[in-house]
Amino acid sequence: MSEENITRITIDDKEIILIGTAHVSKSSAIQVKEVIEAEQPDSVCVELDEQRYQSVIDSDRWRNMDIFKVIREKKATLLFMNLAISSFQNRMAKQFGIKPGQEMIQGVESAKEINAELVLADRNIQTTFSRIWGNLGFLGKGKLITSVFGSILVQENISEEELERMKKQDTLNAAMNEFSQAFPRLKEPLIDERDQYLAQKIKDAPGKKIVAVLGAAHIPGILEEIKHEHDLDKLMETPKKSIVPKMIGWAIPIAIIAVIAYTFMNNPSAGMEQTISWLLWNGSFSALGAAIAFGHPLTILTAFVIAPISSLNPFMAAGWFAGFTQAYLRRPHVADLEALSDDVQTFKGFWRNKVTRILLVVILSNIGSTIGTMVGGADVLRVFFENL
Repeated sequence: MSEENITRITIDDKEIILIGTAHVSKSSAIQVKEVIEAEQPDSVCVELDEQRYQSVIDSDRWRNMDIFKVIREKKATLLFMNLAISSFQNRMAKQFGIKPGQEMIQGVESAKEINAELVLADRNIQTTFSRIWGNLGFLGKGKLITSVFGSILVQENISEEELERMKKQDTLNAAMNEFSQAFPRLKEPLIDERDQYLAQKIKDAPGKKIVAVLGAAHIPGILEEIKHEHDLDKLMETPKKSIVPKMIGWAIPIAIIAVIAYTFMNNPSAGMEQTISWLLWNGSFSALGAAIAFGHPLTILTAFVIAPISSLNPFMAAGWFAGFTQAYLRRPHVADLEALSDDVQTFKGFWRNKVTRILLVVILSNIGSTIGTMVGGADVLRVFFENL
């Protein structure tokens, strides 16, 4: 049995064997099977949470998706990001003729075969995404969404030799350094905090011999974090929303309304010009977003009508209304849900599938409304200052 990509440590009289894997590598899955069969551990830890565990054992999970609930609970962006990120793994896995996360599936199956305790060692994916989103400012969120869209557009193939080389520690360290520089506020919740969570779960796993199946990028961090104690409850907390965005969210519409009202009192024609400008800029950009997503004509109209109103109410968002309209008029069928995992692998598929098109309508309509608010607000101020 090869010891490559295997790290052995002893913590508190426990023998812990870490297997660093690539999530789309056939050799990783084979190695996981060999190590577990040879070592006969008391526990097998896998880099999965309950949600992802269910997704790998239930291939029909998409059939149960309630797209209306996703929009209502404001999870459209998180779901879209999740699908976009998983699309890269799906494309790579298809290239190498292996299921995405096959090494994790193998870890689960091998644990059952030897009657070892299965430990789902990763943090809940929704918590991770929430902490990522909460850690980013406005520009950071824009940069992240742009990068996610870029991952859909770029269809890049790499050889399995390159994939295996990516598991080497020096290559991983260089990649992590680049990632830290590109997204300094993203690395903490996505990598560092999960390293802490994984390390604690592995250390707390029952038995004297533990095998942990992990993405190779986590190995260096876990080797450091496993020396320390970590509060899992604290790592599971969803960050409290700052009051500043709420204040800004109310300040902007109040200022816009006040400026237009003041202008109306002094120059009704200028006030009317401001009102029309606000309606057209806001509605047009939001409608453009819905149109780019290939929304239904009534969806585009909904975005146009709602955006100028929702931009003045922080509790509303044009994308939600546009998304509900699109979902009602172009309700996804079972075939769309079944094809979701395949369709997200291509740029064309993202726009073709009714589920992802609804998500695109929500996101792009909201982005358009945000741009319209800035442009329309600037034009309202222009007219105001011209008529002082």
